[in-house]
Amino acid sequence: MCRRLSIYFKEMYPILPRFALGLIIFGEIHFIILLNAGIRDFRLGAQELIGGFTVFSFLLWLRIADDFKDYELDSRLFAHRPLPSGRVHKKDLAIFVSILIGVTVLLNLFFMNNFGFFLFLYIYGTLMSLWFFSKKKIQKSLPLALVTHNPVQMIMNIYIISFTCLKYDLPQFTWVNFLAAWTLYFPALIWEISRKIRAPRDETEYVTYSKLFGYKKATRFILIITWVDIITNFLLVWNLNKLTVLALLTDVTWMTVKFIQFMKDPTRFAIVDKVERYTYIQESLMLLTIPVYLIFGAI
Repeated sequence: MCRRLSIYFKEMYPILPRFALGLIIFGEIHFIILLNAGIRDFRLGAQELIGGFTVFSFLLWLRIADDFKDYELDSRLFAHRPLPSGRVHKKDLAIFVSILIGVTVLLNLFFMNNFGFFLFLYIYGTLMSLWFFSKKKIQKSLPLALVTHNPVQMIMNIYIISFTCLKYDLPQFTWVNFLAAWTLYFPALIWEISRKIRAPRDETEYVTYSKLFGYKKATRFILIITWVDIITNFLLVWNLNKLTVLALLTDVTWMTVKFIQFMKDPTRFAIVDKVERYTYIQESLMLLTIPVYLIFGAI
């Protein structure tokens, strides 16, 4: 079983990079809120590590749940993947994810201060894995699946925000917290749509946004969302580092050029590849703002 699971993780969810991503997501929101509140005396400990692990664990659970949900479709369209190809068994993933969830629940129950928010996050994730008890209706509608599933990223952000506010006795309903709830929701939304935008010649039986609405309309939509997203970033770091704002502006300008190029000729490249590069740069800049502010203060 361990050998089969290693195949799954290698191809579908690389453990170390994704664990690092969990820490980055948790740390970015956590520290951006604290710095905007004027707090620089951080009380770091096991809780922050558990919070990052919870983000990693939750996203891994969603990945596995998606593979179970889409097993029949993947068997037709993505038969090379570990689960539909038979190289990994459903039982392997079921045993692993049961242990994973159990460990995550216990860690949050005994060590974290926001177990109610944790439960809300996992209840929503469970409803997602069950198609909100409307599989036939949601599965055949890509926009409906997006509307019902994508908000989970914001709920995960709220889980992080709630921990930070409770630990440092900060008000939970603030403008900064509102922006922080959106700041990692938008990149997830943009990526989710962009990975389902293809050139007309590349369309298959798989339902994509470009097939439903045309690749130009779908690309224009995520172009608008990208600018809305970057504005939330501007507002979050404006009082911390103006150079970050300039760097973010450069990044989003580059991405805008790529969107325009793709709309002119969708065969030049896969737009999701550019979106991923843009997002990595964007989030790296946001994260870099934290140590720069701590060392040099507001710039």
